[in-house]
Amino acid sequence: MISPIPRHRTALSRAALSRPIATVLNDGLLTSENTLFDYGCGRGDDLLRLEALGITCAGWDPTHRPDEEPAASDVVNLGYVLNVIENASERVEALRRAWHVTRELLVVSARLTWDARGLRGRPRGDGIITSTGTFQKFYTQDELRTWIEATIDGATVPAAPGIIYVFRDPAHAHELLANRVRRSIAPPEPWICERLYEQHHHTLEPLVDFLTNRGRLPRGTELPSAESLRRKFGSLARAFSIISTVTGTEHWERLRKRHAADVLGYLALARFDGRPRFSHLPESLRYDVREFFRSYKAGCAAADKLLLSAGDADTVDLATCTSPAGKQTPSALYVHTDALQHLPPVLRVLDGCARTLVGTVPNTDVIKLHRDKPIVSYLSYPGFGDRPHPTLATALTVNLRTRQADLRDYRHSPNPPILHRTEEFLAPDDPRRDRLSAITDREVRAGLYEHPELIGTLEGWRSVCESRRRS
Repeated sequence: MISPIPRHRTALSRAALSRPIATVLNDGLLTSENTLFDYGCGRGDDLLRLEALGITCAGWDPTHRPDEEPAASDVVNLGYVLNVIENASERVEALRRAWHVTRELLVVSARLTWDARGLRGRPRGDGIITSTGTFQKFYTQDELRTWIEATIDGATVPAAPGIIYVFRDPAHAHELLANRVRRSIAPPEPWICERLYEQHHHTLEPLVDFLTNRGRLPRGTELPSAESLRRKFGSLARAFSIISTVTGTEHWERLRKRHAADVLGYLALARFDGRPRFSHLPESLRYDVREFFRSYKAGCAAADKLLLSAGDADTVDLATCTSPAGKQTPSALYVHTDALQHLPPVLRVLDGCARTLVGTVPNTDVIKLHRDKPIVSYLSYPGFGDRPHPTLATALTVNLRTRQADLRDYRHSPNPPILHRTEEFLAPDDPRRDRLSAITDREVRAGLYEHPELIGTLEGWRSVCESRRRS
């Protein structure tokens, strides 16, 4: 007879919010206006912290909260539950029960295959029994998403490694994808204080914010203050003419092109899961498409062309060579995440393709775009920008051809890779460049870069620095 597996031993005591809950908060999908139910809440540490944030929440756990009935909620969290269930049919039932009480968004998370490295255990079914007697089933990111899609009927979006969002309304899924592509751009500064603009600054401010966020004039009911602007200036176009006269038309033309590129990038990436009907897109996104491409058909055709170019090695290599941002090497382009908006569209789509598989990769500082193969790596360098020579903590590599992701952890390595000339990873207008460039210049004059093959790791860099000090 097989003895029962003590699943309750996997419930952790947490000093901070769990990754799935922190992710959904950071994405703005859980606020004080939503309700949350934690299906398999363990000891309930997440619930206590969410209540402190003013979020209405409850949870059920077979051991720690067995009397709490699952209740229909806007957001339901199924956090690291599936991987501790040894019975495959019971896993299916757990997912379906969680989906049954989900009104808007189900957050599903599970441990990934790289978590099994160094873990000792004996095989059991499709997982292992660990040294503590608990069961663990490890997934690849693609396997987890595919299994969810085959089990319940919802629109899935990879949120982060090991975390999948499942939306009731496909429009909400596409809105999230579009927001990921869209970049945050600040209005031009400083403002020119012309009399007309000065008089109506507060009235015009909501329109400036909208133009900055969307790159076009509002339509329909998108801007609540639109009617008052029309009464005061005659039309939104006239109000915009005042703004562009004061701030300069070039900024708004660049902004329009950037937002059009964002929408194009979204349409390209939406091809992976099957583009929705135009009527299923969020209203503001429909207005974007009409504004920038005249029609959905024309926008999709342009997006398909861009997506096709992202799979062409010669096009990617040319875009890498001509990129205005990032550090080029013979095999790759390395770019800080803050400089992504400066990359050619084909490279941004290449990055987007990787993110459709793994979602947002936490703590990423540098993205490595390989020139000769469809691979994108997300590198974490704690202290980048503050420290001139940060060391590599983790590297998540996504192979677009095999649809596999692999994580390498260097946090406990005595000799991790180290960065030099860090200003080269940043955008041309990044304010950190001057300070970092000055440090690099001093190190070059000191002869520290004469043998680059020796300084790629922490120990090598220290050895060269010590050798120079002694000489």
